Amino acid sequence: MSTVDTVRPSALRVTFASPLYRGATVALFLSGLGMSAAAPQIALFLVNDLHVPLTTAGLYYLTNLTAPVAGYLIGARSDRTGRRLGLFRLCAVAGSLGWLGIAVSTQAWMPFVINALVLGFAGAAGSQLFAAIHDNLRGSAVSDDVVSTVRMALTAGWVVGPVAGSFLATAIGPRAMLAATALCTLAQILPLGFQRTPAAPVPARREHVVRLRIMLPLLTFTGLFVLVYAGEPIKYAYLPIYMQDQLHLPAAVTGGVIGLQPLTELLLMPLAVIVARRIGALRLMVLGAAFGVCANLCFALTGTVAGMFAGQLLMGCVWGVFAALGIIVAQRLLPHAVATASAIFMSSTAFSSALGGLTGSAGVSILGLPLVFLAPALYGLVATVGLAVMSRSN
Repeated sequence: MSTVDTVRPSALRVTFASPLYRGATVALFLSGLGMSAAAPQIALFLVNDLHVPLTTAGLYYLTNLTAPVAGYLIGARSDRTGRRLGLFRLCAVAGSLGWLGIAVSTQAWMPFVINALVLGFAGAAGSQLFAAIHDNLRGSAVSDDVVSTVRMALTAGWVVGPVAGSFLATAIGPRAMLAATALCTLAQILPLGFQRTPAAPVPARREHVVRLRIMLPLLTFTGLFVLVYAGEPIKYAYLPIYMQDQLHLPAAVTGGVIGLQPLTELLLMPLAVIVARRIGALRLMVLGAAFGVCANLCFALTGTVAGMFAGQLLMGCVWGVFAALGIIVAQRLLPHAVATASAIFMSSTAFSSALGGLTGSAGVSILGLPLVFLAPALYGLVATVGLAVMSRSN
């Protein structure tokens, strides 16, 4: 075999040479930009503009419980038909309409209902892109690298979004900022244009119904990821309020603290793929979950600007691992139904948001700020143990 045959192709070259991968990269960046602009601001919008009590604002995230159902239905439909991009476009339009509806809300109940009934379907857009990418990468030597490279675009959006959202909310108001999120969500469609991908191989009819026993490893992994992620809605709901109202930090510093996590994540994602090849993805995720425990302890116990930055730096390490490898592991755990696997895994953030919202609402009443962050530290500890057990059995 020649030397040329043994050299791995560049993941960047493969990604940007393909209209699908290149378009998906830009689309995910826009998705991350819009979502991360709104995430730290939505609780402030509910409290300050719609006059929702602080404890009730945390319950907003419970409305995300419809997203896994919507994601499963979209994923199952995608696996039955083998077509991905049409469903992606429908989900992006639904997301845009949902955010626009929240932006013009005049009653406290409106964002709750819109999030439950509309934005649940919007979350399935990204899973359709990853399923389409998986279909086109079958047998490729750089499949993991390409998926990680495309996934980095979503993280890059989360680097820019919190600072941009904070600036827009301060400069032109939260409603305009939420309208900008709607625009970003709709703009996901543009980079892919009218592309069509060949229909993915459709499994035999008896395989359309995915049995619970077959899905058990995926559901276990997803459940542990829910525990790891549960601190994110608590952080985005209450950390900006804590930094603004109790630490009295300026908006630029608050945005910088929030933006540090995805920046660290972005830098570490390529390294995570390399390390995972050597020690295994699940073993690396054990270490990542442990970093999450330490991060939440920083938020809960330090009470300083340095502690906030340290916590976000550790959180960047967490998501550098899980963002790079999570979708890859999920698809491997259900290889004959990758759209379903992608949708279930990516919808897990909705369960996490619901769990985090409920925990945050109860925790802020019982423990107050910043001790509410002890709860996600405990969740992370349970996830660390669970991933360690799972890594031993795989």
